[in-house]
Amino acid sequence: MEYRPLGRTGWKVSAISFGAWAIGGTWGPVQDEESIAALHRAIDMGVNFIDTADVYGDGRSERLIAQVKKSRKEEIIVATKAGRRLNPHTAEGYNRQNLTTFVERSLKNLEVEALDLLQLHCPPTPVYYMPEVFGILDNLVAAGKIRYYGVSVEKVEEALKAIEYPNVQSVQIIFNVFRMRPAELFFREAARRQVGIIARVPLASGLLTGKITRETQFSPDDHRAFNRQGEAFDRGETFSGVDLDIALQAVEELRPLVPPGMTMTQFALRWILMFPEVTCAIPGAKRPSQAEENFSAADLPPLSEETMQKVKAIYDARIKPLVHHYW
Repeated sequence: MEYRPLGRTGWKVSAISFGAWAIGGTWGPVQDEESIAALHRAIDMGVNFIDTADVYGDGRSERLIAQVKKSRKEEIIVATKAGRRLNPHTAEGYNRQNLTTFVERSLKNLEVEALDLLQLHCPPTPVYYMPEVFGILDNLVAAGKIRYYGVSVEKVEEALKAIEYPNVQSVQIIFNVFRMRPAELFFREAARRQVGIIARVPLASGLLTGKITRETQFSPDDHRAFNRQGEAFDRGETFSGVDLDIALQAVEELRPLVPPGMTMTQFALRWILMFPEVTCAIPGAKRPSQAEENFSAADLPPLSEETMQKVKAIYDARIKPLVHHYW
């Protein structure tokens, strides 16, 4: 496993880390026993960073992580998120009382005295223009409730604004073969300010595994069934905002580029790691077999420059007109 610095925290985290959305819910059926086994397998393979949120399964994900951490001797850094419990989800809700309440709940779920990394959970855009919100986070650090903080964003513009705040240590942003815009300007600025980059939705909701077809049926509780047009939350979260038919065509064009000995999943993850500004990618894993496939990608050889250029050409022709200007 490769390890990369996370902002200015002093931590070095696994280049492919564990995204714990799926073990909480809204990705179809999930069994806690399998989720726990997947977490253990990830740690066995060198993963030392787990990303979760208080809304993943209404705390289910956080509690499972706490259970696993208690039984391991390794140092495991856990990042969680706060804000999406707000209903309605408004900028005004990001106030001292609400954020403190959310933090206290996550402390209880994770069974810790201080959260390693707290991230604002894709707040409305106006929040990034409210210095008082980041002041509240500074106060929570001073109070010993959180060690460090960052943000999870929908848009590049939000990421660029967030890193103007001096104590933002990390930005979590959708970055994958179907969402390349962050690499244009944001990566350079984040590196200049020594801000960690966490690449979320690295497999475009499973599209980049190459296992989804037009006939694939998703269960009613899977966001890939109910959020394709943004009915529940930002549509860019589901299939990276790409029309399914066009995305599947692009996947078929990508398939011949996968080197021998790599799965398409590993190819998509290895592509992300070709960008040195990225701290880590956080694919989900509901089963140990998925964990093994995901995390072994960090040990595979780099992709060739020719391959990288061909991937970019497919993006430019097929995907860029659909997503580039939105996020």
